[in-house]
Amino acid sequence: MDSGTESGAAPRGAGITVRRALELPGLRGGLPEILAGGDRLGRTVRWVHAGEVPNIASLLKGGELLLTTGYGLGTRPAEQRAFVRTLAERGIAALVVELGPRFTRLPAALVDTARATGLPLVQLHREVAFVTVTEEIHTEIVNGHYALLQRAEEVHRRCTEALLGGGGVPQMLRILADFAANPVFLETPDGRLLYAAGTGPEGADALQVWEGLRAKQRDVPPPAGSVLVDVPGGGPGPGSVRARLVLLPVCGPLAPVHRMAAERAAGIVAVVLMQARQEEVLAARGRGDFLSDLAEGRIAAEDAPAQARVLGFRSGEGPLLPVVMRVGDCVAPGAGWAVLAQAVAKELASVGVPVLLGVRPVEGRVPVLAGLRTESERSAVADRVAAALRTGVERAGLLHPGGAAPLVVVGAAGDWTAVPAALRHAAEAATALRGPADRPWYDARRLDIDLLLWRLRDHPDLAAFVDRALGSLLEHDARSRPPLLPTLETYLAHAGCKAETARELHLNRQTLYNRLARIGELLGTDLDDPQTVLALSLALRAREHVA
Repeated sequence: MDSGTESGAAPRGAGITVRRALELPGLRGGLPEILAGGDRLGRTVRWVHAGEVPNIASLLKGGELLLTTGYGLGTRPAEQRAFVRTLAERGIAALVVELGPRFTRLPAALVDTARATGLPLVQLHREVAFVTVTEEIHTEIVNGHYALLQRAEEVHRRCTEALLGGGGVPQMLRILADFAANPVFLETPDGRLLYAAGTGPEGADALQVWEGLRAKQRDVPPPAGSVLVDVPGGGPGPGSVRARLVLLPVCGPLAPVHRMAAERAAGIVAVVLMQARQEEVLAARGRGDFLSDLAEGRIAAEDAPAQARVLGFRSGEGPLLPVVMRVGDCVAPGAGWAVLAQAVAKELASVGVPVLLGVRPVEGRVPVLAGLRTESERSAVADRVAAALRTGVERAGLLHPGGAAPLVVVGAAGDWTAVPAALRHAAEAATALRGPADRPWYDARRLDIDLLLWRLRDHPDLAAFVDRALGSLLEHDARSRPPLLPTLETYLAHAGCKAETARELHLNRQTLYNRLARIGELLGTDLDDPQTVLALSLALRAREHVA
């Protein structure tokens, strides 16, 4: 449904109005006089028709501006009243009568009936060429429709650019919401909310608008003037529907151009949903977008609990635990995120605490927010969540054969105010962490050195530091055997314990001593010196990022 013109005002951008038609040279040259419906001149003129037959109303569809010299109006007052009433009932935009041989002034019955029915009635005091008037108005109408198409196509172009740039449904809804200056929602066919964008009256959040108007009234039609557009692709049939775009006129009326824009945006949204293939990954992406927006500070802490509840998260009063799994570099190419989201969600269902699961395919991450009863549960819940995440990935069958296991990073627990920073910290640490996972999960609070080195990965000073600390050893390994770098890595990993180092490398002690001595000689340093050990440990970790 599009917004109507109940008060006589034309929808924004809908085309030419009666008032505009009277301003054009053709009708203006006839010296028009408005006898009735002066407050209805904002009506939209859909087309122009000229005729002189009594039953002309039966030939009209509504929205026309009717031009006549009055020969079909009838000679008796009853005929004239009936003529005007039928035109008003048909919904024409206005009646324009040219004075001349038939009428030198319009009869009172005609004028009174037009005033009673609210039909704009205009008499022309000079003769005009009806063909010229028709051409002028039709040109304005066509130009107006072309302008509408251009505005709608601009939304389509921006949505297409967003799609090609890797953007998802939220970005497209924001484009449409900005264009309509009203909140926009994407719902399932049965009325469940998938995404929301824009703001309501007085800056109200879109989710507040949806909860007030739609959450408890899915079977009730939306407010008059709303725009509903089906997003195709939910099943095998040609008329299948996957979702529905809903534009609510809570900040201002919606015009035909907004429906046109929504119809064009729906096609792009359908492509995104086809890529997702299943509603679970769509919902998981929505939750992932929420968690990402929360981490980046795009959602205020006081608004986050309500938005999380809409997404199905009931956290309780205890602290919240952010967890991030990095899977982008361990799943097989073309892996289905729908399968992954379903498998992981199934495993998390048995964890025993409230969990909000999202996916971020672009970053190759699975962010999770778990609700704790007390801070003391952090480690135990982290164990259960990490195990569920890894099991879900394995059962989805998406790992490379013999590939590395996903990395799971757990952030600091806290309230909604602390969660954004902790979630962002965990996500960045998961990105910075290098090497295969050698433990069920990593504590983000203990990965700050790796995170710092990762942030400095493009700085030339870091590469220079690695070269100064390890350059001669790397040059040796490039031309000689056996390589000595693995010996240094194992020695430092065991905090300089030679017995543990020899055992892991399967070397006798004398061989190990000879290798360590050669390493010290190449590097020109003492491997027993604590400062040297610290510098070499940092250089080895930095090398992973520089390389």
